[in-house]
Amino acid sequence: MRCVVFGATGYIGGRLVPELLGAGHRIRVMARNTGKLAEAPWRDDVEVVCGDVTRARDVAAALTDADVLYYLVHSLTRTDFDEVDRRAAEVVATEAARAGVRRIVYLGGITARGQRLSRHLASRAEVGRILLAGTVPAIALQAAVIIGSGSASFEMLRYLTERLPVMVTPRWVRNRIQPIAVRDVLYYLARAAELPGDVFGTFDIGGPDVLSYTRMMHAYAAVAELPPRVIIPVPVLTPWLSAQWVNLVTPVPKAIAVPLMESLVNDVVCADHAIAQHIPDPPNGLTGYRRAVELALAKIRNLDVPTRWSDADQFGTEPSAPLRTDPEWSGGSLYTDQRERRSSADPARLWAVIEAIGGDHGWYSFPLAWSLRGWIDRLTGGVGLRRGRRDPHRLRAGEALDWWRVERIERPRVLLLRAEMRLPGRAWLELRVDQDNGGAVYRQCALFEPHGLAGHLYWKAISPFHAIVFGGMTRNITGTAEAA
Repeated sequence: MRCVVFGATGYIGGRLVPELLGAGHRIRVMARNTGKLAEAPWRDDVEVVCGDVTRARDVAAALTDADVLYYLVHSLTRTDFDEVDRRAAEVVATEAARAGVRRIVYLGGITARGQRLSRHLASRAEVGRILLAGTVPAIALQAAVIIGSGSASFEMLRYLTERLPVMVTPRWVRNRIQPIAVRDVLYYLARAAELPGDVFGTFDIGGPDVLSYTRMMHAYAAVAELPPRVIIPVPVLTPWLSAQWVNLVTPVPKAIAVPLMESLVNDVVCADHAIAQHIPDPPNGLTGYRRAVELALAKIRNLDVPTRWSDADQFGTEPSAPLRTDPEWSGGSLYTDQRERRSSADPARLWAVIEAIGGDHGWYSFPLAWSLRGWIDRLTGGVGLRRGRRDPHRLRAGEALDWWRVERIERPRVLLLRAEMRLPGRAWLELRVDQDNGGAVYRQCALFEPHGLAGHLYWKAISPFHAIVFGGMTRNITGTAEAA
């Protein structure tokens, strides 16, 4: 069948595509920024189209000759995410019917019966209702916490447990949760494409274990061979306050931590296992919680994390947003800091240093200043430096790198990063290697497009530090390559 995946640049979508390819389906994916898929290992095996799910024309083009539509899109980090998701779901349901699509598959969250839903879960449920109300047979799979390397829920659990031997927690950490391994989520999603047309509706999916968040943290500590954790529930911590703490301790920013925390206030347990009437359990059974944690940690240790929660733009831009090569879009204001240094290092070695920048390797200058700027960004709701890297040595277009996004990589010459920190404007950092008489020339350019007076004042205020920060980067990057 021809399967169209909306959300292929996200955590689940990026893992589902190879599953569908392995099942023999033909795949088309739609993305607002197709450049983010340039280095996906399955890129040459799929058809890629550029478009936005809120635009009927784009959706209609993507659904031409489609049999199955996978809807894995969520605008969580936008303040108006529920309105945007509602509009997108309505467009998709309408255009799927017009295109003659035979099946819609949607992944949402388990909703607690008879309990007040968080805004996040209410929006997820609303999208499911819109898709189910259309004329195309739709199936909405609902999952609770997904356990897998790189998922936001798992990263939050992992960092809280590893970094805090003693925790003061909200009392709802005792609520019941039915986590599911990411491999089982992908199993259900892939097989949903083959369901007959008379199967439709909402189905809960979950693993074999029902736990509290407290027990999940204790079990994680045991699997990770950490000392037992001391967890003290108190009644005064609201989800919002808890999210501020998560924002400081884990890589997950407030924009994502708040809805995740709010969703855990209710019990999130499968109402039944009716899905088994249509999709049998995996051949070896559903994955238990401890086994799921073991598999996730093994993936992290082996640097085999195909997608991460941060793969989706946390504070991304629309396709019409200005590029560093298009300053006229905003009236021509573009500040630059350009530096160049000749090096005796082999160009390939210099490139290796550049591509390994960030994460545990740092940014090669004034680490205290980088750390302080990262903390300020976290406190103001930004992503900070804690997102790190997916792989310590190799980057790919579209992935997160600390507070940057890899906008373009032309190996082994050019790395272009776009800032995702909180700024009164837009910023890029370009690192380039050119050959020169047996050696190399390292070229570095920081660009800033100010927004309003605040943007101009911001650049003027930080300009005195550029010699230390950007000058230090130039010297230390080339020096590291030469020392090697």
